[in-house]
Amino acid sequence: MVGKPSKPAGVRSAIKRQRKPFSFLLLLTILLRPFSPTYIANMGLLKRSENANQLETAGPTPIANQKVTFIAVWLGLVASIGGFMFGYVSGQISGFFAMEDYARRFGALQDDGSYTFSAVRQGSITGFLCIGCLFGSLIAGKIADSLGRRLSISLSAFFCCIGTVIEISSQTVWAQFAIGRIINGLGIGSLSVLVPMYQSESSPAIIRGVLVASYQLFITLGIWTAEMVNYGTESTPTSASWRIPNGLSFLWALILGGGILFLPESPRYAYRKGRVEEARATIARLAGLEIDSRDVNDQINEIRVKLEEEKAGAETKWHEIFTGPRMLYRTLLGITLQAGQQLTGANFFFYYGTTIFSGVGLANPYVSQIILGTVNVICTFGGLYVVQKCGRRPALMVGAAWMTMCFLVYSFVGKYVLEPATSEASTKTAGNVLIVFSCFFIVAFATTWGPLVWAVVGELYPTRYRAPCMALATASNWLWNFLMSFFTRFIVGEISYLYGLVFAGCCAALVVIVFFFVIESKDRSLEEIDTMYVLGVNPITSAKWDGSKPRSGLDAGSDSEIGEVPVERVRTKTVE
Repeated sequence: MVGKPSKPAGVRSAIKRQRKPFSFLLLLTILLRPFSPTYIANMGLLKRSENANQLETAGPTPIANQKVTFIAVWLGLVASIGGFMFGYVSGQISGFFAMEDYARRFGALQDDGSYTFSAVRQGSITGFLCIGCLFGSLIAGKIADSLGRRLSISLSAFFCCIGTVIEISSQTVWAQFAIGRIINGLGIGSLSVLVPMYQSESSPAIIRGVLVASYQLFITLGIWTAEMVNYGTESTPTSASWRIPNGLSFLWALILGGGILFLPESPRYAYRKGRVEEARATIARLAGLEIDSRDVNDQINEIRVKLEEEKAGAETKWHEIFTGPRMLYRTLLGITLQAGQQLTGANFFFYYGTTIFSGVGLANPYVSQIILGTVNVICTFGGLYVVQKCGRRPALMVGAAWMTMCFLVYSFVGKYVLEPATSEASTKTAGNVLIVFSCFFIVAFATTWGPLVWAVVGELYPTRYRAPCMALATASNWLWNFLMSFFTRFIVGEISYLYGLVFAGCCAALVVIVFFFVIESKDRSLEEIDTMYVLGVNPITSAKWDGSKPRSGLDAGSDSEIGEVPVERVRTKTVE
């Protein structure tokens, strides 16, 4: 493995001067910074220059002068509550269907006196959230450009509050609860676009990668929290069993919607609206810099140049995401990867886990959900290390192959061992095997396809087309999320555990798709990644592509966005 390049003396001294008393913040950054996209891009630039014996620094880089400030970390964590809400709302619904009071109110009475949910009813209650999220993700960009990032996040949280109130106030009409899920989804879907946008535009480069990655981490924490709350209330015979965990969604939305208003607006948005001094002050405050420092001036100039370029060019049309330089290839690849994240089958366990494991001999099926949720949280931390050590392509391919194996075991053990089982002992043994391989599946998903797809898709597009392409790709994710949640009950009713073979086939197909179509972007800046796609670099050999060699044939309209170290801050000379 290639070691990390040593930093120039000027950089080392600048870093040494920036020590701050927030030891826990510094520790977080030191541990996770080598695995952030910012650090990877910058170190990749330095490493390639050093290998060519050509690097001569022009002074400390901006990232060396920046500091880890409390306000920057606080901004990232408060905004990430949007991810927590996403995970919490997704994780709680599985447990509701197994609660006695919830089933009595919204289920259908059977001849034996029990209450059950038909496939249509359960699929609608589960899937209508995704319908709302689909539309919320599509309109989020326009709202953010009109109202600003902060107000848009607060408004989205307000929609979540309205949806939660509608759900809690439901008495016996399941359609009312489903409508509440749709409105809740409008807010959650908008937040899935707005929160990463706000974090990436506002966070200083030194901690940007860590804070943006915290969004995925908070999703897993939200799922785990919902499962723990369900476990604590499921034995309550009254409506408190589901109204308490449901009502907590209102609290999370209230904290986010109110807390975000006390944070600064995105400096990029402020500048675009003519509030230049506000943007300058925000950049300086978040990065711990003097307001008139060179680094702040450089960032303001970069924002200005970018805005002037956009004003000089024609307004981006939607059809250009298919007709731009190799944009059809990238647009379809982004849609496929986001759809593939759903087709791995992860939400099969998160949405229907309690129902699935209620038939495998467990005394309390909620325990299995807690186990899966805990594995999900822990392994999301591990995913940060997997990404840096293995790269995008190997991690995605190994993860998909691993998940294929897990679903093959799940399907065959469930169909040919658990279903024909006649004794309690054999049922328990087969059930334990299913739970173990479900955990193995979550390990693979949480360390690869869970966090990585968002990163890879975000790197696919040039700046000019990133917003519409991201919206389309995210909408694909939510569309397949709905299809999975709605039709799962119908399919399981027909083929039972063999449903896992569908996911196994999808995961196997994803191995092939990544192998032939996804370029390795580890240790590369956004500019290089765009260049590689425009030039048609072979994905199979893309890890060996040398970005320092002279290139020709680039379309001037391709992306000019660079990694966190501006190119003009690094000079090269030929060493004789």
